Amino acid sequence: MKNNQPYFDVNKDTWNTKVGIHAKSEFYAMEKFRAGNCSLNSYELNALGDVTGKSLLHLQCHFGQDTLSWSRKGAQCTGVDISEEGIILARELNDELGLDANFVCCNVLDTTTHVDQQYDIVFTSYGVIGWLPDLKPWGQMIAQMLKPGGVFYMIEFHPLVWMFDYSKNTPTIDYPYDSREPIYEEYKGTYADENAEMISKEYGWNHGLGTILTALTDAGLELSSFREYDASPYKIFPDLEETSDGMFMLGNKLYPLLFEIKAIAL
Repeated sequence: MKNNQPYFDVNKDTWNTKVGIHAKSEFYAMEKFRAGNCSLNSYELNALGDVTGKSLLHLQCHFGQDTLSWSRKGAQCTGVDISEEGIILARELNDELGLDANFVCCNVLDTTTHVDQQYDIVFTSYGVIGWLPDLKPWGQMIAQMLKPGGVFYMIEFHPLVWMFDYSKNTPTIDYPYDSREPIYEEYKGTYADENAEMISKEYGWNHGLGTILTALTDAGLELSSFREYDASPYKIFPDLEETSDGMFMLGNKLYPLLFEIKAIAL
């Protein structure tokens, strides 16, 4: 079995550095969040509906804004992330806001060894699975963390968007749709602050839709729904046009920007 720990270590260092930059960025709008703004978007809110009294596990939670937004909506939440700095800030925000979320620092693939309960909902969103080299153990972990009848929900950037090299003036398709080997990138700034002085060093993997769906169904989850969307709540790719409802789309709509999956634990 390939040793992926060196890749995880590099990514963790990068995300530890990102936390302080992101917390100050307009992208994460921390003061508005502290004042009560919800960081969740319409896709996940519509898909999961009323979460009052439900237990919810948020995978790869960064510094916990979405976890805490679900907590504000009445869920009993646990957030997991690989970044120590992210978890420290998440716990500080939880205490400051008087919420009751729990946060655990670990590699998401090791969640079952650090979290000893099952959940009504497992949730993950926007730019998360690309940090994982193999989705088979990810799917198995999700199945283990769900109660019978529990719901897994993910909203994620479409694998087609990760095939492009956006560092070029005119992005070109330079990366595989489904990669087995890590893709290394090194660039100045972050998606939340392109002018930040940090150098982001990152190892990632692209996963096609077949790989994603198979990882979940092979783990014993039953697919409930699958959808693809043209509109993204985040303007993190070039040449996106803002719509009247504040979303962002490709003017030519040649390919979807997002997909969502809902699956049920049997």
